[in-house]
Amino acid sequence: MFVEAEKSAGLVGGRLCLDFANTVHNYGSDPVRDDLANYSDLVSWSRLAGILNPVEGRLLSRAGLRRPAEAVVALQTAKDLRQAIFQIFSAIAGAKTPAQEDLAVVNAALSEALGHSRLVPKAERFVWSWDGEATPLHQMLWPIAKSTADLLTSDKLSRVRQCQGENCTWLFLDTSKNHTRRWCELKVCGNRVKARRHYERKRSRQVLEG
Repeated sequence: MFVEAEKSAGLVGGRLCLDFANTVHNYGSDPVRDDLANYSDLVSWSRLAGILNPVEGRLLSRAGLRRPAEAVVALQTAKDLRQAIFQIFSAIAGAKTPAQEDLAVVNAALSEALGHSRLVPKAERFVWSWDGEATPLHQMLWPIAKSTADLLTSDKLSRVRQCQGENCTWLFLDTSKNHTRRWCELKVCGNRVKARRHYERKRSRQVLEG
């Protein structure tokens, strides 16, 4: 069953691609906490993130049950893309150059996504939509791939940050006025850091006072 994140609804990244990368809570730990344990979780998260509407979610959930082998492949494809997205933006947040193999994974996903994208009229403008006749179980990855490309080519790219909270590796877009945001969510990771520092200062005073 999909595990909702402790931090609000888990959607604190500021961009769809960053929220998707954040479905792992502690990259590098053993074991990691992964919100996408199975295909049903992937569909549930996609609904939470607004990629799928309830009808689309139900259709994909039923399709996943009818085609379990394809569902396993779709989930692994999603996790491969997620890992590449995390590696890319984690590198950028650390002022490093992303690995070519990670960019290759994103480019492959983007190429497929663009092949299914459509411009459709909406009110007095046009918006991007997706090929409604295609029914691959990994179709929720198309908008994620496009979101990744949009951020990588955006003037906001330099504002991608990685949370400095203890055991938190979440990514987020720093939209603070002075661009000094340090935590994915202040009331969780920020408060934990402040509480730990307060404890350490208190312990130091106790030691000095004998």
